[in-house]
Amino acid sequence: MTAEIITVGTEILLGNIINTNAAYLARECAKLGLSDYYQVTVGDNAERLAEVIRTALLRADIIILCGGLGPTEDDLTKETVAEVCGKQLYLDENSKNRIEEYFKKKGREVTPNNIKQAMIPEGAIILENNNGTAPGVIVPFENKHIVLLPGPPIELIPMFEESVIPYITKLMPGVIESQTVKICSVGESAVETQIKDLIDSQTNPTIATYAKTGEVHVRVTAHADTEQEAQKLIKPVVNELKLRFGNNIYTTDEKVSLEQAVVSLLEASELKVSTVESCTGGMVAARLINVAGVSDIFKCGFVTYSNKAKRKLAGVKKSTLEKYTAVSEQTAKEMVSGPELGPKADVIVGITGYAGPTDTPEEPKGLVYIACNVCGSIKVREYHFSGSRQKIRESATTEALVLVRDCVMDYFSEKTFG
Repeated sequence: MTAEIITVGTEILLGNIINTNAAYLARECAKLGLSDYYQVTVGDNAERLAEVIRTALLRADIIILCGGLGPTEDDLTKETVAEVCGKQLYLDENSKNRIEEYFKKKGREVTPNNIKQAMIPEGAIILENNNGTAPGVIVPFENKHIVLLPGPPIELIPMFEESVIPYITKLMPGVIESQTVKICSVGESAVETQIKDLIDSQTNPTIATYAKTGEVHVRVTAHADTEQEAQKLIKPVVNELKLRFGNNIYTTDEKVSLEQAVVSLLEASELKVSTVESCTGGMVAARLINVAGVSDIFKCGFVTYSNKAKRKLAGVKKSTLEKYTAVSEQTAKEMVSGPELGPKADVIVGITGYAGPTDTPEEPKGLVYIACNVCGSIKVREYHFSGSRQKIRESATTEALVLVRDCVMDYFSEKTFG
């Protein structure tokens, strides 16, 4: 089956809002086994929106629209879909009551234009909105299925996962199952080279690679009559990936992030961690703190942006800074060696670098040193990142987490076999 995604909103066309909904829906459609050949963004104009919907109905089985379900005059999605399909709108009392209750809980009065959101195309399936006022709807039309979702991601994502995925799943013949293998310390081109034979010979299951910042995800997807049969098709491919990439695979669970994997490793190893960051400004600490339960292993985080902070907080020697500069292997090493930090944690990760935007021979943009101290064993890596200031900081943050993972595993390997 094919799907087409239509995002509605002039603010998207103007670049005032980043179109994260289309990216999310595209990923989810792929997981469901839907082929997505077209994505369209259209402004808040009924005539142009109607044209886009009619075109989508000619080339897709499922049309997913997001946005334009609000209370204002330029929210025209339901009205336009109803017109294209030749359906009348009616006031759904249950939706009206839910909207009134929502405003009552907020201590606010319902205005007439809010009741507009309870107007539903006849014959539509209503999708309850547990995170806002606008209900979603599914309009079956001439063997096609038009799905209307609210624009705010905080409303769209739960509604899609709670209501739309089960609906689409029932339409699909058989089942689609996927498993994602997440790899670090190996670049995308290297990953693709190592699995080229698997990609070239793929039929069912299929294999797709996705480059992330500092990571590569390999998704294995199988189609079968039952979930169990699909899993049987996936398992040998995942096992082969494990053989080829070994410890560079940090998880085979789609829901586990790199920082979650690092925290789990530290917890299993009974190690406490602290961070000392310069150019990343606390981004490593922030990603670690994103993980629930990290308080058991996270001790403290320092942002030592200035040379004075590096000396006072991290114990970097003034002579080191003068001789080698703040961005150097020697400085990175001393950032994780300070006596003030040792008693606080078993693992200390430090980052210093030039994130830009300036780029000079003396301060080459993208040069970053990352150091990791695991119980006195210190490793320093030099990196040359490219891109914007933000991209460099994000890349350094990811590589710092990768280095922590590598160093902890190496430490215990050396203890066991050294």
